[in-house]
Amino acid sequence: MAATAASSLQLAAARPYISSSHRVVKAGAAILGANSNAVSWTKLTSACNISSLEPFRRSFASSSVKFNKVVTKAMSESSENKSLSGLPIDLKGKRAFIAGVADDNGYGWAIAKSLAGAGAEILVGTWVPALNIFETSLRRGKFDESRVLPDGSLMEITKVYPLDAVFDNPDDVPEDIKTNKRYAGSANWTVREVAESVKQDFGSIDILVHSLANGPEVSKPLLETSRNGYLAALSASSYSYVSLLKHFLPLMNPGGSSISLTYIASERIIPGYGGGMSSAKAALESDTKVLAFEAGRKHKIRVNTISAGPLRSRAAKAIGFIDTMIEYSIANAPLQKELSADEVGNTAAFLVSPLASAITGAIIYVDNGLNAMGVGVDSPIFKDLNIPGDKH
Repeated sequence: MAATAASSLQLAAARPYISSSHRVVKAGAAILGANSNAVSWTKLTSACNISSLEPFRRSFASSSVKFNKVVTKAMSESSENKSLSGLPIDLKGKRAFIAGVADDNGYGWAIAKSLAGAGAEILVGTWVPALNIFETSLRRGKFDESRVLPDGSLMEITKVYPLDAVFDNPDDVPEDIKTNKRYAGSANWTVREVAESVKQDFGSIDILVHSLANGPEVSKPLLETSRNGYLAALSASSYSYVSLLKHFLPLMNPGGSSISLTYIASERIIPGYGGGMSSAKAALESDTKVLAFEAGRKHKIRVNTISAGPLRSRAAKAIGFIDTMIEYSIANAPLQKELSADEVGNTAAFLVSPLASAITGAIIYVDNGLNAMGVGVDSPIFKDLNIPGDKH
């Protein structure tokens, strides 16, 4: 990390901060379908059910306790000696390896920023074919605006490792990949080799993040998915996490933490999210619980997964209907707003911190509450119920 003022992520009583990158999207997907062009949009009538009861008010004459709105905010510990109130998320002295960072607009990048903002040293693993453009963009300053931390400093990535988490060791790599020009010039990029390289370079890590997934047939319904496509989705999206944890556990300091990213399609039907990807996410969530037990008992490492809502990232755009997903979420989630990557990043910072020392084997939903809904309240069926909601 650069020798800048140390910082820690702070849960403090403060005015809410609204990211300048937050965009309000017109909501109103009546029906979620695989073909967003064929969706017939109707005017959003409501999006959440909020009680109309007046808030309860109680007076505590004998107590001076005040309940303030709490927001996640990075507080700078500069040379000025200021007394900070609140509950700190302090990751200074910790080292994180984040697998699956290839640009500056996905959840992996956001997690890296939040961990860096809390003081952690950042190492990343980037898919080999994307490595050159990522490193070039980083070197030329194209990501500088996205690297700005809450204290004004820039996030520093100590080292970028080439990684293809589909392959555990060199013997697993087929000849057509070995000779592929997109892999030319890179070496030691299988999971085992990357773990060995990190051990040689740094000795140990404290945090492992799995932020990668791929389904070559994601646009196909499950009944049209080939065996190879289905198994490829599981290999890249779920077993890759098992492999990463298996090879990095020996490097992880006791008390460390690991997290992955999942999606609500693991337990609910999301038309258009096919090719075995829903099955892969279900496997990832099941594996999280088993890995939490095994890694906890053997290495004192916590294992959790974040079920994140839809994000307009480059990877998500490949699915083809991410805008529909976001609009549907805004229309139907209890909190009517577009999810930001920072909200997932801040949740990750909490989960890997000592503040979450008793949380393991958990699925943490960060989706504005969409997971709690049983119906789509923007449906015309509910038009006469007068359900409260924002008009977008």
